[in-house]
This record gives sequence, C-alpha cells and structure tokens, in this order.
Amino acid sequence: MKRIIFALALVSVFAGRAQDLNDIFVSGVADAERFANAYLAPVSEASIYSISNGWYNTADAKSLGGFEISLIGNITGFKNKDDKKAFLLDPAEYENLDFVNNPGQARMVATGLGDIEDVTVFVEDESGLFREEFNLPTGLSAEDLNFIPSGYLQGSVGLIKGLEVKARFLPKIKFDDDAKIGMFGAGLQYDFTKMLPADKVLPVAISAVIGYTNLNGEYDFTESSTIDGSDQRIDASFKTWNFSAVVSTKNIPVINFYGGVGYITGKSDIDLLGTYEANGPFFSETVVDPFSVSESVSGVTANLGTKLKLGFFRLNAEYNISEFSTFTFGVNFGFR
Repeated sequence: MKRIIFALALVSVFAGRAQDLNDIFVSGVADAERFANAYLAPVSEASIYSISNGWYNTADAKSLGGFEISLIGNITGFKNKDDKKAFLLDPAEYENLDFVNNPGQARMVATGLGDIEDVTVFVEDESGLFREEFNLPTGLSAEDLNFIPSGYLQGSVGLIKGLEVKARFLPKIKFDDDAKIGMFGAGLQYDFTKMLPADKVLPVAISAVIGYTNLNGEYDFTESSTIDGSDQRIDASFKTWNFSAVVSTKNIPVINFYGGVGYITGKSDIDLLGTYEANGPFFSETVVDPFSVSESVSGVTANLGTKLKLGFFRLNAEYNISEFSTFTFGVNFGFR
C-alpha cells in the first residue's frame, strides 16, 4: 500500500499525509471514509499548528518604509503525543472490516503519526466465498519521523504609525511529477505603544497580530493505483488563522526578546477525487469522487523567542507551546 506524503517547503516537509486507500476500498466506500477520517485527523491537526506560527519576531512594528524579508522554518513535534499516534478501531462500527486476530474485538491501530505495525484485517462476504486480508498502514513514527516541518518565505513592511503588513508565500512546487504544493498568507500587526508620547523611551513594545495562511497540495496516483479508473488524486487544503498579543523588549542594540499568547483556529479538507472501478462484493461499481475528510482545530498558544540583529542581517528563534508544540527559526534581512 503506497503512502502519500505532501512535501512542504524548501527541504521537503509535510502538510498532510494520506495513503492510497486501494486495500481499504475492498471493504466499501463507507469503511474507507471512516478509517481515513480517524487515520488522517492527527496529521491534519499537527499541520495546522505548524503552518500557523512564525508571524512575528518582535512587537516593535517597523516605521514607514521599513521592511524585512524572512526565510522561516517550523518543526512541530509529536514524539510524546501517544494519544495522537493511535486510535481505537472497533469492527462493530465498520460494515465489513474486521481483524484477523481476535475478530470482533476493538484494538488500537496507527494514525498517520503512529508506529503500530503488522495489523492484519480482512473483509469477507456473507457466503464466505470472498475473503481478502491486508495490513493497515502505519504512520510517520514507523519511519523514525517524530515531527512535521514546514517552511516559507515571508515579508513585512511598515506603513502608517504602528501598522505593519505581512505576507507569506511558497510558490507551487512539484515533486516527482505527481505531487505539488504551494502556500500563501497575509497578516497585520499593530503596535499600540506607537500611540504613546513616550514611545521612544519605553523599554517594551506591545502589539496585536492577525495572520491567515492557506496551504494547498495535490497528489496524483493514477499510474500507481491498483484500482482501475482515471484522474485518481488527493487534493488537500489547509486554512488557518492566528490571533496573538505580543510583547518584546526594545532599544537594545543587538539582541531582543519577545513573547506572545494567542489563539489558533483552522480547518483542513482532504478530498479523494477521480473515478474508481473495482470488482468485489462491497465495491463493484464505478465511484466518482468517493469522499472528503475534514478536520477543524482550535487552541490557545504561547511562545517565547529571541532575535539577534547584526545590521541588515537578523536571526530569530522561538518555542511555541500548544497542543502540538513548535520550534520556529528565522533568517531575516531588513531595514528599519
């Protein structure tokens, strides 16, 4: 069973993960959809948290005409998230799918983040004439991957007093002729301390930041599919919002510190598209665009970071604490 990994950003990362559901399809579309929802949900959640970060590296908004161009990378870990690596598969909730060992009994199986291997299931018709066995897919941990990276280019420009606009972008990148992914986003930052007469001598700045991110990916597996059909592909869309309050030190020549609290909300939609034709007791007709898997996520976040300024060149690093914690690193070039 081939797994599908949407590579994200400059050094290949993951925004969503799915597998070719050829085997699961044998048990019918309803079972395949139920399994895909449970299997992909933690991957979608981690990806939403990953791409939502990195909107700021200071609360001190740029002055009119000031700009900064950044290359930002995020590493979202799940090594200790055992509750996200597995889910309980109860055959009673499936129409045709059951375990080879101890049939009828619920057991834990891997999500797209997990590492539970060699779980064999079967489908069988009422007459017992048709039976097929196959292994359920494992996840990223089984491949010694305990994080989901993301990355993109980001720019920010200072406008009127206290207001800064931001944009992030990852051009559509194609991988192995059958997968492609791209990203865009926009944000605003407003520095409230710029309104105060003593702004120039205050030791800290306080800002509000709003950022929107949209990630889209596509994987075409028509040629590798074992099910007859056409235009077989997975389309993935991730849309997130980040609302944050930020405070940072300022007026320190080389190094500054910043931190924030925020709220992240997002939604993922992963669509299995195309035409599928198969012969079996549960799936014997042509199915077009079988199903979609959606996941909504929201949660509070908090981060601490530092920024090093060496003329036009700046470096920043931060750690974000949330349901899926993220380390963010930025290489920045700018002018105040």
